[in-house]
Amino acid sequence: MIQVKDISIDNFQGIINLVYEDQEINNKVLENLKLKKVFEGKSGQVFYKTTEDLNYEIFVGLGKFNELEKTDLINAVAKGVKQAEKLNINELGINFIKANGLCTGGITKSIVQGVKLASYKFDKYKGNKEAYNPNVTIVGAPKEKLEKMKLKIEEASNVADGIIVARDLVNEPANVLYPETLAKRAVEIGKESGFEVEVFDEKQIEDLGMKAFLEVGKGSVHKPRLIVMRYMGNENSDERVGLVGKGLTFDTGGYSLKPSASMDTMKSDMGGAAAVIGTMQALAKNKVSKNVVAVVAACENAISGGSYKPGDIIGSMSGKTIEVLNTDAEGRLTLVDAITYIIEKENVDKVVDVATLTGAVLVALGTEITGVLSNNDEFYEELVVAARRSGEKFWRLPNDKCFKKLYKGDFAELKNTGGRFAGTITAGMFIEEFVQDKPWLHLDIAGTSWTDAANDSTPKGGTGAPVSTLYELVVKHQCKHK
Repeated sequence: MIQVKDISIDNFQGIINLVYEDQEINNKVLENLKLKKVFEGKSGQVFYKTTEDLNYEIFVGLGKFNELEKTDLINAVAKGVKQAEKLNINELGINFIKANGLCTGGITKSIVQGVKLASYKFDKYKGNKEAYNPNVTIVGAPKEKLEKMKLKIEEASNVADGIIVARDLVNEPANVLYPETLAKRAVEIGKESGFEVEVFDEKQIEDLGMKAFLEVGKGSVHKPRLIVMRYMGNENSDERVGLVGKGLTFDTGGYSLKPSASMDTMKSDMGGAAAVIGTMQALAKNKVSKNVVAVVAACENAISGGSYKPGDIIGSMSGKTIEVLNTDAEGRLTLVDAITYIIEKENVDKVVDVATLTGAVLVALGTEITGVLSNNDEFYEELVVAARRSGEKFWRLPNDKCFKKLYKGDFAELKNTGGRFAGTITAGMFIEEFVQDKPWLHLDIAGTSWTDAANDSTPKGGTGAPVSTLYELVVKHQCKHK
């Protein structure tokens, strides 16, 4: 439980103090610690002591005030909570603190996210372990903001739960999570959260003419599923936002086989699907006044005698023909049929596709920044604002027409890969060929949806990116702090 109270101190077992390196403090203990250089408030520093009442004071460094980013605040709170877990503190206070560029609501949401994500572990296959779940009270906040903060706590808690759902889905092994079970899980989440889920089987997918999607999945014993999620939160509006998540529950690369050294993490190739499912949960639980449809074309890219092959020419729901040069460029084939479906059958006004699409995006942007392509400047600016509020990072890549020649087909209208150069761009622009001029964002999360470098709020595995940003993009919160 997380709450906020109109008090500065209380009988807590422990209290977390967030400390800037370059801000004056009114605390003799801290002054002495800084003077002796035991604890200076530098980013990543943590120190604790017992009080006269044999309770604990935990100090966590934030670094310099003007350099603090939202993710730094989230991780600092998480670091403090992890220390509290080691000390077996069940009644925990957190002193509210101002943060550069963040309003009270933004700070509150960061604290909540830090608390909830600090305790995240995917250890269900290690035996039953009791999760650390302390009672947390935010203290020392402005009295006039308390009621607003209570609402923000609830909202942020539901968004954090959406991130956790996405992480859990990504971390599940492929022998547990495959198209049929992913669809089943989406149905369960929809019932729990309050959104409609419709699942199409292989025959229904074929009847829709989703030829590209079916080609990718036909080599697996696990049959494809089209998962359609609908949340209609505003009956007075005709506007519908469309979210499309790549749903490759496992990707061998097909006949263009991946190296064995990188194969084990290919259970995470449905990170886009996980993100849109987590986002739908957060939107529904918070009863957001928006209409959103999310679609996942779920399948496995496996190898068998029936698998599609390099050199094949295949169709698509749109009618466009595609020359397959590389069976490991499969995600874009599933996405284009899902996008055609969401535009033509669900009548969405704008489309966001989210996909672990290219290794090239890691080469370009590393593991902390998501690559973006867009055909609409205004829609992209909405993403920039949403990212500012979430703390996640994005970078727009060009979709200049000069790249079109790279994926123009020799024997069909299009090729499914443009070759070695500009790999992230040509993959995104291939998808753009199917968006029918709808405002569109392509988010390549191949670098950001999984991490081997754990931090205080994110252990190794699925990160839950970009649930928080997708949520903010749909909600469009207005705030004086941009």
